[in-house]
Amino acid sequence: DEQRAWMVARLQPYKVEPLQGTSDGLLTSYYEPLLEGTRNPTSASAVPLYRPPATLGQRKPWYTRQEMETLPEAKAQLAGRAIAWLSDPVDALVLQIQGSGRLRITEPDGSVRLVRLAYAGTNDQPYKSVGRWLLDQGLIRDATWPGIKAWILQNPQRVNELLWSNPRTVFFREEVLSEFDAAFGPRGAQGVPLTPGRSIAVDPASIPYGTPVWLASPGPWAPLQKLVFAQDTGSAITGAVRADYFAGWGPEAGDLAGRLKQPLKLWVLWPK
Repeated sequence: DEQRAWMVARLQPYKVEPLQGTSDGLLTSYYEPLLEGTRNPTSASAVPLYRPPATLGQRKPWYTRQEMETLPEAKAQLAGRAIAWLSDPVDALVLQIQGSGRLRITEPDGSVRLVRLAYAGTNDQPYKSVGRWLLDQGLIRDATWPGIKAWILQNPQRVNELLWSNPRTVFFREEVLSEFDAAFGPRGAQGVPLTPGRSIAVDPASIPYGTPVWLASPGPWAPLQKLVFAQDTGSAITGAVRADYFAGWGPEAGDLAGRLKQPLKLWVLWPK
């Protein structure tokens, strides 16, 4: 009650609307995947996760995802830059789309460490949705991650074709994940650790970082009416009434993030 009274006394709500078109927007969700990996490549783990290459700033855009896997010059510039190796290329894609994740990594001596892979840059290629690619090809009707993964299980010979439809790749940096840090999400674009259920990614051209936002979104997966904070952004988060809801980490958060796609209304709360 005290917090509500403080906000009502000091803050004024303003409904967020685009300059043109309807005020109804789109809410999606993202999360921090928890994956298993190895420090060195093995017969079972051969999908690399890279730190930024030294030549990243010298070429814009940098090589596409397909070129990174096929061109000798691109592969040479990535040599020795792998942080860890995964067994599933789709898991690597999910990690890159989410922008960060937790990795339970097996070291060469057999010990296991939990680390965070944080966003460290991209190849500056455009982001293309693999779900959109599948829909445009008429291959699926359900473009949620469960639907995409079901298609992959039935079409393993076309996985590279699917992955290469998105030329954008994210590079990472490894961070120590202390017990305290593990209670929070990664740092968003604002530089603040994200809080599950309270942090959203926005288009900073429309909503400044740090803004308290009242979010209203009816829908079958997560009917939401709550106070959140604009603390992050993403390449697919563009437009005034657009938000990506940070669900947290682990399988349940991943399930919500993979399914959430519903109408949205936003009100920013600014000082009177």
